[in-house]
Amino acid sequence: MRQKRQKAAPSKRVQPSRSLGMRPPLNRMRDLILDAAEAAGKVLRRHYRSKLRISEKPGAGLVTNADFEAQDAVVKILRKGIPQFGFLTEEAKPEQAQCPGRWIIDPLDGTTNFVHGFPMFCVSIAAEWDGEIVAGTIYHPILDESYLALKGKGATRNGRKIQTSSTSKIKNSLLTTGFTYQKEKLLHKEMNAFEKLSGVARAVRRPGSAALDLAYTAAGVFDAFWERNLSPWDVAAGSLIVQEAGGKVTNFRGEPFHLEDRTLLASNSTLHAALLHEVGEK
Repeated sequence: MRQKRQKAAPSKRVQPSRSLGMRPPLNRMRDLILDAAEAAGKVLRRHYRSKLRISEKPGAGLVTNADFEAQDAVVKILRKGIPQFGFLTEEAKPEQAQCPGRWIIDPLDGTTNFVHGFPMFCVSIAAEWDGEIVAGTIYHPILDESYLALKGKGATRNGRKIQTSSTSKIKNSLLTTGFTYQKEKLLHKEMNAFEKLSGVARAVRRPGSAALDLAYTAAGVFDAFWERNLSPWDVAAGSLIVQEAGGKVTNFRGEPFHLEDRTLLASNSTLHAALLHEVGEK
């Protein structure tokens, strides 16, 4: 289902922004990221459970021709819409901006799932302005679910408002996590936290897509998500969506999360302190 757009007063079609100093309107960025995510989703659905060209990135998992084609579809729309923005994407070198804005893109989060035909993968796109994430979307092309947040405007799924859960005790929680591809360095720590929380929570899941984990945390499906060794494109959109849905996002030291951080804990806020004690850095 295509994300419902908020009605606005009639106006001429918004032209590509030319000002280098003024932030483009949030609604303009919203429309662009939704269109771009939908275009990438069409690419992914076309390639899903079909023959792929697959290669492996050392210490970073798999990449396929579908990743690159989806990325091309996203970049084409965003570059045309606001040409002065820069790009930070998983499958290409960063492009410098002519202004304080840039797009942060993961064209296929959950590539290993995609390769094996497991339908837990998504497109993640965020808009950053002057170091702050101001818009983000996560699109699940198999379920046709579109999660969206604009800074200060709340979060939605397919146009309907979402919010984090009200779970107040870990014993009643459904948690989710992920494991790094750099297993020799961090897997022992990750498994320790997984074991501890599995012993006290109702259940812990490991679906394999950080962006979807964040989207589902924002929607109250999961009560919290944690992971190490993440990249900006994994979490840029999702961290905003969780916060706009009423949740809390920090690093493992309990500090407000920044894209440069390599650890992330996102929760419904109520459980945050208790979970930080279990997964945090002492």
